Amino acid sequence: MTDEIADLRTRNSQATREAIGHAALRLAIEQGPNGLALVRVHDIAAAAGVSPRTYNNYFSSRGEAICAFQADQSKRAGKALRARPAGESLTEAITAAVIELYTDPEPDRAGLSMIMLTPELEGEALKAFTMAEGPLADAIAERTDDDGDLFPAVTAAAVAGAVRVAGRRWLEPGTNEPFAAILRRALSHVLPG
Repeated sequence: MTDEIADLRTRNSQATREAIGHAALRLAIEQGPNGLALVRVHDIAAAAGVSPRTYNNYFSSRGEAICAFQADQSKRAGKALRARPAGESLTEAITAAVIELYTDPEPDRAGLSMIMLTPELEGEALKAFTMAEGPLADAIAERTDDDGDLFPAVTAAAVAGAVRVAGRRWLEPGTNEPFAAILRRALSHVLPG
C-alpha cells in the first residue's frame, strides 16, 4: 500500500508540474517575446489552478517554468533508448528513440519558437535540451557496455546538439518539411554510420 501511495504522490506531483509548465508556456505565447516580462508568477499559478507558493515549490524562475515541458521531455531520452529493441544498431535505436520522443506529437511551433528564439529564455532553453545528455549517455553506455570511455557522453551531447539545430532549422520561415525529417537528417550527421 505504501508503494501505491508513493506512486500516486509522484503522479500527482508530475501532473502539477506539467499544469504549471503548460500554463507558463501558454501565457508566454499569448504575451509574445516582447511581453515576456508581463508574465507573472501569480498569473501562472492562477492559470494552473495552484497557489504561488505551490508554483515556487516546483520552479525557481519563469523561464524554468516556461521551458519545463522541454526539460521533462529531454529527461526521458535515456528511457526512450532503453525501450528500443536490442537487435537494433545503436544508430537505428537512437534515431528511432529521439524521433519518437521529440516528434510524437509534432512540436508546437509557437511553443518551440518561444522557448528557442526568445533571448531571455536562451539559457533555460539550452539547459532544457541538454538535460537529455546524462540519461542518454547512461543508456548508450548500457547498450554498448562502454561506460569507461568518452563515447557515450560525447554521443549524447552530439544528439542533444542535433535536436537543438533541427529545432532551429524547423522554425526558419518558409520551412514546410516535417520536424521528424529534419531531425532524422540532423542525427545522421552525428551518429556513427
